[in-house]
Amino acid sequence: MSRPGKNSPLKLDDKQSERDTRELRIDKVGVRGLRFPIRVRDKARSFQNTVATIGMFVDLPKEFKGTHMSRFVEVLNAHGNIIHVENIMDILHELQKKLNSVTSHLEIEFPYFMSKKSPVSRKESLMDYVARFDAAACGAETDFVLTVKVNVTTLCPCSKAIAKYGAHNQRGEVTVALRFKKIIWIEDVIEIVEASASSELFALLKRQDEKAVTERAYENPVFVEDLVRNVALRLNAHPLVTWYKVEAENFESIHNHNAYACIEKG
Repeated sequence: MSRPGKNSPLKLDDKQSERDTRELRIDKVGVRGLRFPIRVRDKARSFQNTVATIGMFVDLPKEFKGTHMSRFVEVLNAHGNIIHVENIMDILHELQKKLNSVTSHLEIEFPYFMSKKSPVSRKESLMDYVARFDAAACGAETDFVLTVKVNVTTLCPCSKAIAKYGAHNQRGEVTVALRFKKIIWIEDVIEIVEASASSELFALLKRQDEKAVTERAYENPVFVEDLVRNVALRLNAHPLVTWYKVEAENFESIHNHNAYACIEKG
């Protein structure tokens, strides 16, 4: 019997393509936690470069044992060493083609930076936010959701009303998820959230700035319920928004638990 020579390629088993007998389709299978450079639109500077944490998924028919994980990374790298927002849909369709799937999903989460000036001294510093793209394709149909997380200051109206010497305040986190007719700037979403809170946050504050921010929050107390309603009212008036979900969580300074509220529309 002949044997393959030293330079002959070995035939490697393709276990993923083997038949599976459990008759169970998998909705999403793929890779998550992949770090990759991304370029996103920036209202002030046209674009900014950042690093995203990426998840890529497809559906798996019931007859296949597994998917081919390496192909996800191949598709990603085939579009260059930086992802542009404009080619997200191309990546989704390439995943469908490369992995013979009906549906594909792409999640991209990244830090987003804005330059802000303190309210009195006008000292400039960078503030970081969290932004996320969730895109999906089913056949030729596609879906895209923008999510932005913004930290703010909230001051308790009840505490202000009943306390003799002040009112407790805390940092709150607002998460806004949107669907829209046309692209909405990340900066515009941040502005909507910050205008809805007791005060916005700054990376750099001098003493005169700290005084101004503290007094601003004291003059504008909001419950967590007020916060989500304020954001929702502004989104209701936005001509491009077709669906939204607004969540707010206050990291309470006088309780050992957080306060939470949510509004969804669309």
